[in-house]
Amino acid sequence: MSTALVTTGRLHVLDTVMVDVALHIDSLPVRGGDVVAHQRLVTAGGGFNVMSAATRQGCTAFYVGQLGEGAFSRVAQESLKAEGIVNLVTPHGPKDLGACAVLVERSGERTFITSPGAELTLTADDLAAVVPAPGDVVYVSGYNVVYPEIATIVVAWLDGLGDDVIVAFDPGPRVADIPLDLLRRVLARTDWLLCNNLEASYLTRAHNAALAARALMAQWARRGVVVRDGARGCVGIDATGEYVMPGYVTTVVDTNGAGDVHNGVVLAELLGGAELVTALDRANAAASIAISSFGPATCPSRSLVLARVAQGH
Repeated sequence: MSTALVTTGRLHVLDTVMVDVALHIDSLPVRGGDVVAHQRLVTAGGGFNVMSAATRQGCTAFYVGQLGEGAFSRVAQESLKAEGIVNLVTPHGPKDLGACAVLVERSGERTFITSPGAELTLTADDLAAVVPAPGDVVYVSGYNVVYPEIATIVVAWLDGLGDDVIVAFDPGPRVADIPLDLLRRVLARTDWLLCNNLEASYLTRAHNAALAARALMAQWARRGVVVRDGARGCVGIDATGEYVMPGYVTTVVDTNGAGDVHNGVVLAELLGGAELVTALDRANAAASIAISSFGPATCPSRSLVLARVAQGH
């Protein structure tokens, strides 16, 4: 059986690409202390995780973001090129790309320290040159609308998209910091709302993934909702029904980028014509494989995802 994915649209990712400096440690040091890292990795992260996950499933993905110029920019450009991802925004100086220190504990929990850079120099003119086609998916994260340098630019561009362009939104861990007026504007334009249980709880005050998904579907999402629920799997709702998909048993090494992997696979499968229930199961399988390796962009190929699904939960 062929594992090739044939999609009817492309994925345009605005979620900011940065460079992750990842360190694998036993636990966080006490204040003023020092610990030794077992592994280190300097790699593209952020929105790159979503795009690499989607392209490894066979989906065409574009980056829509400013990379700047400098050493970190070159790391990101090389990573995008290796995955066959084209940046639709021309890089410019003088700033280099931002970086994120990622401290990954032995439990798999990750802690971020972010230092923004050129990704926040995106301009209205940069976005004006990008015109998604009908049926394309535009993926936006909370990082696009939490920083005042780019938030209003991105939201205005989203407002101008035709209804035949599909908008997917993941509010991310800083959802509480997004200005409420901008958050509401993005949610009002969202077709697919993708978030984890904590973010869904913040948006709905429901402390249950299924209840939160129903509330989000009723109030915001125009096509569907996916609420990721850690080891328990995820809950998804669209016009065909509500699906509670269990997670896959795995060894947890690094949860950094797990949500991005899940989002990238869900969107790739939907663009390929899969039913939501199928997309959710494959995304759970992909995430289970990804978190068993160190690093953020560890989504497996589609053939490995399908093999994991065939093995069962």
